[in-house]
Amino acid sequence: MRRRKQFLSRAVCMDVDTVSTEATGYLLPAETTLGAVHLTVADPDVTSRFYQGLLGYKPADGGEGRITFSATGEPPAQLVLTGTQEGRRRRTAGLYHFAILLPSRRDLARALRHLIESAVRINGASDHGVSEAIYLQDPEGNGIEIYADRPRERWPMRGGTLAMGTTALDVEDLLAQDARPWEGVPEGTRIGHVHLHVASLGRAERFYAGVLGFEVTVRGYPDALFLSAGGYHHHIGLNTWAGTDIAPRDPLDAGLRYFTVVLPDRAALHAALDRLRAAGAPLEEPGEGERGGWLTRDPDGIGVLLTS
Repeated sequence: MRRRKQFLSRAVCMDVDTVSTEATGYLLPAETTLGAVHLTVADPDVTSRFYQGLLGYKPADGGEGRITFSATGEPPAQLVLTGTQEGRRRRTAGLYHFAILLPSRRDLARALRHLIESAVRINGASDHGVSEAIYLQDPEGNGIEIYADRPRERWPMRGGTLAMGTTALDVEDLLAQDARPWEGVPEGTRIGHVHLHVASLGRAERFYAGVLGFEVTVRGYPDALFLSAGGYHHHIGLNTWAGTDIAPRDPLDAGLRYFTVVLPDRAALHAALDRLRAAGAPLEEPGEGERGGWLTRDPDGIGVLLTS
């Protein structure tokens, strides 16, 4: 594998303004999912104790300078921590939260009870119609959503369009679902979505929809946009809640290093790469033990690893 090139976000240059988000004729395959979230952390030891000791992730096969976790301890990894000497955290584009999707509502009930008993600060608890969610942060301030989906046939629709909302979570009803102790993230847990701070919704939509091929699912939130593949409620959330004057993501800063989009096969991967090249998006092999993947950056410098 080639030696990794340094790749600063301010050098990101692509012609997304010429890409239409209407009727592009290309959508990602329905089987597209998200893979590992990679975080750059100033204190890997403290942060890894949070994910392993509190949430119950199991160490997976890592590598030099990396700590990797999955629900079972077996590959593929769901979370990768890489240490940094820089340790800076600035108001830039990047992670709002990444979302850990549990297999069932019962698992969510056990997770909530565990967090309460552990006296962890919970930043929010919401019912989105399509899902129920708990919000918190890791020791470095990275946002985390832990959630469970409702059955797809129960997702609220309005005028033929998905109608995600935000109301208070019925905590008492949720906790009544399962009183068993939490034993760590269960088998079947995966990364459900990522939600990103961006400087421009229009520009980000042209990249994630017009170039990559995600489909917009929800436009109803103020200053936010949601996109997915295969009719899921969202794999990607975008918002400008941190402002439209935020700086691009610098890969040396602590926070989101990159997240992974998993295509179902090599043909789908090559089709996505061709579209990125046509838009002038940067592409490189990421190194760090990733095989068969290519790293790009959106117009805000946020890293996206494409693999199959």
